[in-house]
Amino acid sequence: MFKSFINLIYPACCPACNKVLMNPNDFICTHCRYHLPKTNFHLHQDNPVSRRFSGRVNIQSAASFLYFSKGGIVQEMIGKLKYRGRKDIGIYLGEIYGHDLHESDFYKTIDVIIPVPLHKDKFKKRGYNQSEQFATGLSKSMNIPTDYLNVIRKENSNTQTKKGRYARWENVEEIFSVNNIETLKGKHILLVDDVVTTGSTLEATAAAILLIPGAIVSIATIACA
Repeated sequence: MFKSFINLIYPACCPACNKVLMNPNDFICTHCRYHLPKTNFHLHQDNPVSRRFSGRVNIQSAASFLYFSKGGIVQEMIGKLKYRGRKDIGIYLGEIYGHDLHESDFYKTIDVIIPVPLHKDKFKKRGYNQSEQFATGLSKSMNIPTDYLNVIRKENSNTQTKKGRYARWENVEEIFSVNNIETLKGKHILLVDDVVTTGSTLEATAAAILLIPGAIVSIATIACA
């Protein structure tokens, strides 16, 4: 009764379309859930996301859950996740996608999930790493542990939003490192981030991890632009 009273004053809204949820126990409305622009890239090892890393870094598999488009519901959700404190959105999307990845042959040998790290200054300003929230959701549904501390960002690079592909690579080159190499030796690591555009940040992070003997890297993101 108390929950119903609170929902009457502050009605729960869909994080994708901002409309009031008919069922306050739902996280996202039925319409938006049905119209999530899924890529299904996890079913095909050769896909538009994996091709972005071809010839650049040795990635085992790469996929994105959703298509990102300007003004779309995915942009709305990711904007709230990154800039409006809606950590629950990342966890929710991670849980859904984790079930898909768990059924894919390309992701059955994952040993640990690692999010692309934020620099400590950016983490302090934002209060959390949105990629960690996605990793948490994936971990829940895939039943695979996460590692939030082993891979670090040594330098605080400038925002990537308006940079071209080469400028993005220059912006992140050699700014990631691994703290404890021994714990990741011979492991299949799922490296995760929110959105992949040119893939420069993921490429640089993967390159640092692949210096570990026997390490294998696969990639999963919430969306691809």
